[in-house]
Amino acid sequence: MPHTNTSTRSNKMNLMGMKEVLRGFQMVVFCLLIAGNSIAQKTQDVYVDKAGVMRWGSTKQEVYGFGVNYTAPFAHAYRSAKKLNVDIEKAIEQDVYHFARLGFDAFRIHVWDTEISDSLGNLLDNEHFRLFDFMLNKMKQRGIKIFLTPIAFWGNGYPDMDEKTPGFSHKYGKDACLVNEAAIRAQENYLYQFLNHVNPETGVAYKNDPDIVGFEISNEPHHRGTPAEVEKYINRMVSAMRKTGCKKPILYNVSHSIHLGETYFKSNIDGGTFQWYPTGLGAQHELRGNFLPNVDRYVMPFDNVSAFKSKVKVVYEFDAADVGRSYIYPAMARSFREAGIQWATHFAYDPTFLAYANTEYNTHYMNLLYAPQKALSLKIAGEVFHQVPRYKKYGAYPTNTKFDGFRVSYEEDLAEYNSESKFFYTNTTPSVPVNTSKLKHIAGYGNSNVVKYEGEGAYFLDQLEAGVWRLEVYPDAVWVDNIFGKNNLNKEVAVLHWNEWTMEVNLPDLGSSFSLQGIQNNLQKSVDGKAFAVTPGVYILAKKGSGFVLDANARFKNITVGEYGAVKSTLKKSYLVHDPLRQVIAGKDVTIKAQIVTNENPDSVLLYVDNGGPRRALKMSRVSGYTYEAHVAAKDVSPGYLNYCFGSFYHGALKVYPSGTGSPLSWSFDGDTYSTAVVATSNSLYVFNAATDAKEVSKEWRKGSKLIPTADQSVVMYQEIPKLFVLDEENLEGQPLHDYSLRYNFKPNVAGRKDELSSFKKMVIKAHSVDADFPLQVALVDNQGNTYGALIALKQDVHEYEIAFENLQPVKHVTLPRPYPTFQQYFFQPDVTGSFDVKNAETLQISVGPGLDAKTLESSYKFGIESIRFEK
Repeated sequence: MPHTNTSTRSNKMNLMGMKEVLRGFQMVVFCLLIAGNSIAQKTQDVYVDKAGVMRWGSTKQEVYGFGVNYTAPFAHAYRSAKKLNVDIEKAIEQDVYHFARLGFDAFRIHVWDTEISDSLGNLLDNEHFRLFDFMLNKMKQRGIKIFLTPIAFWGNGYPDMDEKTPGFSHKYGKDACLVNEAAIRAQENYLYQFLNHVNPETGVAYKNDPDIVGFEISNEPHHRGTPAEVEKYINRMVSAMRKTGCKKPILYNVSHSIHLGETYFKSNIDGGTFQWYPTGLGAQHELRGNFLPNVDRYVMPFDNVSAFKSKVKVVYEFDAADVGRSYIYPAMARSFREAGIQWATHFAYDPTFLAYANTEYNTHYMNLLYAPQKALSLKIAGEVFHQVPRYKKYGAYPTNTKFDGFRVSYEEDLAEYNSESKFFYTNTTPSVPVNTSKLKHIAGYGNSNVVKYEGEGAYFLDQLEAGVWRLEVYPDAVWVDNIFGKNNLNKEVAVLHWNEWTMEVNLPDLGSSFSLQGIQNNLQKSVDGKAFAVTPGVYILAKKGSGFVLDANARFKNITVGEYGAVKSTLKKSYLVHDPLRQVIAGKDVTIKAQIVTNENPDSVLLYVDNGGPRRALKMSRVSGYTYEAHVAAKDVSPGYLNYCFGSFYHGALKVYPSGTGSPLSWSFDGDTYSTAVVATSNSLYVFNAATDAKEVSKEWRKGSKLIPTADQSVVMYQEIPKLFVLDEENLEGQPLHDYSLRYNFKPNVAGRKDELSSFKKMVIKAHSVDADFPLQVALVDNQGNTYGALIALKQDVHEYEIAFENLQPVKHVTLPRPYPTFQQYFFQPDVTGSFDVKNAETLQISVGPGLDAKTLESSYKFGIESIRFEK
């Protein structure tokens, strides 16, 4: 064999050997990379331990997340942004900044699959999906973790009509999606593609994104099939997701059809998701009264299911719907932690561009700019989630209103967090910080021991370094209409106003001499005496001699020093916000208050009042912010009606409220007036009148509820109850409750006569039964949730039934409006029950059920109530 051939052959052999060595080396490197990726995936991904606790793979620490749902890329929010010519990307960036400012570290959304998929479950590359990916990346940049629900089942219409969308949910509907084979295959395909989808903003697939904590398969499935069918469906969904290689927790909504509990936790899911609406949904008006009893405990319905103990517990949605006050969210968060919940996301944060009208979900309202006190309450609730251990117990209301540095107060409309480094509050508070010299973070509304501020927006103070604080002030928010009513984009229910107010900051770290430097307005001045004028924006407060040099782009936690999240003033016209007293006592001074919100502060405000004689003008004094008041002297308050209107002067021009032109002192004035009844102390005090109050009664809806005029031209609130207990399709094995109750908060009815409440000795109920006599329980609920009642023997003819207050006894408190899900507690028993005091009474509770014998529990009942009054 020629040498050359041998040499060539040898070279080839050597080359082949080298290739093999190289290939082997590459394989080793590849294996190491795979192993490295696996380790990275293992250390970054959340895992579920044997006790059903989600833990971070990298630290093994417990996962706890608190935040919001937010829907800007989809459905009504998206359509509205287009109608309003809003830059959705900028809107998302601004709102995500709010989330960071409020300390949220959790986000959840049910994706409108019907807008991003076709009928076979294939993903669509469209604007909704692009904005969704953009939004997720903005969340990630702020350190916010994400829980995704890929399937919503919903159409995209609410509160409008559904559009014709391409997705499988539109083709099949929710019910068919759970049983129809073609629909199930579409969902399998969709879930597989969804988890494999690579977010172009990050270059990472959802299944591998370390900031996506896990997945909830679908939003609120209502299963009607057999246990075997349901388990098979769930496992098919899980399998489609696991085929992607995803190791993240996969959860399933288990708070519907809860009789399937054994089935849910026998399936291949890692845990269950829950929701909580403790004040019902859709009242169409703001609910009044103390709802801390409604949120005292979160009931878990699966304690008898052994497999449940090793499963994750997540709350995907919650809200105290139709409650406009700020005291309630930390109490809800406490109850979640007591129940072992690791993650909770409020539903839903209003995109700022929609918050002026609250059209997206009018039964909810949450936005830092437009609902600052509620937003601060949610911030404090987030602190509860991060500070309170799972399963720690705090007793029952009212003994649990103070816990681990937190305080909630219905009477003060206040939620508060007071720790060594943080002081947060939702309203003016008398509390003194634990240690003012060690404070690092302050967030509030109103006045406190460290900040006094007359404006009506939120503010934040954060220490950047010793002697240097970042101050962020938000514009004034005023609710000018029914926030929870039938809203539309052409109806303004809340306004923002940029105004200048005095702020006083009392921090030892700043002292009484410091500089003020504005970032948005370039304001620079020295402050002597701790008080200064401020408009909305971001400022640096620096102690004299600190030598601080401003860098607006410098990073501070998950924001930059110069960032700001407000929009300009939305106030386009003047508003008067006023709720007239319904009754006052003759011969006693009357104080009349109103908010007058204008672009320019009025030179003066007058109250024009008459009590049957000539109208006269009284000067009103500004109490705080936009609130003015005037006192009508006792000598000018005689039996009859106090009629009045308001006028504000601007550079000599008069504006009259509620309406009218010219001067109210002129005989030709044709404007409307407010009216308050003036009565003698001997008069009865009506706490309920069907003609005027029935629309605000909370009750479970039943067919046959209506108002009926009577022969004497009064009005009866009629209620028909075919059965006291109706089987709940979502809780087929629930304990039968033979009770039907109604609730009405009468606090506004007695506000003008509260000083004489203690002189009343009894209540008189004008009512009747229909068809048959039966017992009716009438009870009074005080401001602490204590409930005292008595039975009356309701007869078919109209009667007036008297109950002496001294005969009232403690009875069960019914949590109305009915909490949802319905497996939450129906009755509430407070930890401490005092004796009845009519001065504290503010709510009526009327119940059919108490006093009935076993034979009549299954009967039907019809009755009418005309009025309830207090007598002396």
